[in-house]
Amino acid sequence: MSAPAATGSRTAVKGSGKGLRSGQIGLMTATVIGVSTIAPAYVITSTLGPTAQVVDTHLPAIFLIGFLPMFLVAMGYRELNRAMPDNGTTFTWVWRAFGPRAGWMGGWGLLAANIIVLSNLAGVAVDFFYLFLAQLTGSPHLAELAANPWVNVATCLVFMLVATGVSVRGLQASGKVQYLLVGFQLLVLGWFITAAMSTGIPAAQVSLEWFNPMGIDSFSALAVGLSLSIFAFWGWDVCLTMNEETRHGERTSGLAAGITALVVLALYLLAAVAATVFAGVGTEGVGLGNAENAGNIFAVLASPVMGPAAILLSLATLSSCAASLQSTMISPARSLLAMGHHGAIPEAFTRLHPRFGTPAFSTVVAALLSTGFYAMMRFVSMNVLNDTILALGLMICFYYGITAFACVWYFRKTLRGSLRHLLLRGIAPFLGGVALSAVFVQTVFDSLDPGYGSGTHLGGLGLVFLVGAGILLAGALFLIGARKRRPRFFGSSSRTSAADIID
Repeated sequence: MSAPAATGSRTAVKGSGKGLRSGQIGLMTATVIGVSTIAPAYVITSTLGPTAQVVDTHLPAIFLIGFLPMFLVAMGYRELNRAMPDNGTTFTWVWRAFGPRAGWMGGWGLLAANIIVLSNLAGVAVDFFYLFLAQLTGSPHLAELAANPWVNVATCLVFMLVATGVSVRGLQASGKVQYLLVGFQLLVLGWFITAAMSTGIPAAQVSLEWFNPMGIDSFSALAVGLSLSIFAFWGWDVCLTMNEETRHGERTSGLAAGITALVVLALYLLAAVAATVFAGVGTEGVGLGNAENAGNIFAVLASPVMGPAAILLSLATLSSCAASLQSTMISPARSLLAMGHHGAIPEAFTRLHPRFGTPAFSTVVAALLSTGFYAMMRFVSMNVLNDTILALGLMICFYYGITAFACVWYFRKTLRGSLRHLLLRGIAPFLGGVALSAVFVQTVFDSLDPGYGSGTHLGGLGLVFLVGAGILLAGALFLIGARKRRPRFFGSSSRTSAADIID
């Protein structure tokens, strides 16, 4: 293993020498993988209903509000990537800005978020797999198999094995799979949007007021918009974790992340408008405000909108989850590789596949942790699993927010150099970090309520709070142990600023 790069030299900051194969993919493939990680079809079907119950026809405005903090943070990621194209992303950048302990906690937040969401994606993929089989064969009882925990976990394990196998084969293999899955997903979503806008008598007429954020006069609705952004737009940063394997990664990866966010925003806006036009926001029938439809809008709208082709929408949602399951593995595997390379965790995590040159050991570990977490939660209670997904928002706000502030601090000596530096390295990430910090604090406050989430509580505290706080506390405890075992890394003088290494 290479010695931890603790100096302020330009070579050390770029974090080279991990053994990954550079130049494997270009801008297009990186963007496709980014879109697949976000899983737009799944996000749309699972978020339109709950959001419509709060904001009625202002769905497009909510997506616009939710997009803003993510885009501001993405600007900071892009600047950090240009200066330090290291696939450790949050871990490495926060380490360089604030020191090894902060870097460890930032990396822990990223890893925890990915492990949780991997388990969720696997579970959702299982549900839609059996729903698809039921629709394909006309046997409704097949959909009930997903409720059997043994069948569910066994199927989840198969999905994980397939996703792990593709990931270990490298980004080129992943890219080929993602072109197929994402292409099909976008094709069906386009079909649904077009059909919904042109089928039958519209339930509502398109209005520019739907896009007006000022029309949302409730603070709680605005909070929903920011919370929605956490789940709806999260995942674009996978483009940055591939920076050392992407052609001209110091520029291409940041550009791919920005394009990914914009493509997904366009999909969300079009789908929100189309669904509102077709179904309206009523609380009965196919209305988006109907609480019975909230968990899966496509299950209700597919047949009325697409007729005999409705099954394709279920298949597209399944492919969305499957694609995201595979591509989401890229981020934790490379983060673990970077942490091992820089000496923060055992050297075993730097092992690469002898043929494919990928972080095979880290990929397998991430898959095992996710599968074990999912199996444990599934057998304990489905409500527990849902509450851990709500706790995911805390992890995302934590590691995105600390990375945004790391950008401002790292570039602090260059902010007066130009208006561009001031805006992209200072103001934009700072505002994005503040917004996510506010959501973090609000979520912590709300989750203290025993009735938050599923209503499960312990000692008067909501389970969502206990899970979120427990994960962060576990990270702190592991940090204490790591400091004793890794004195070289944690004793390194790693703090640098852009002025120290950039002309």
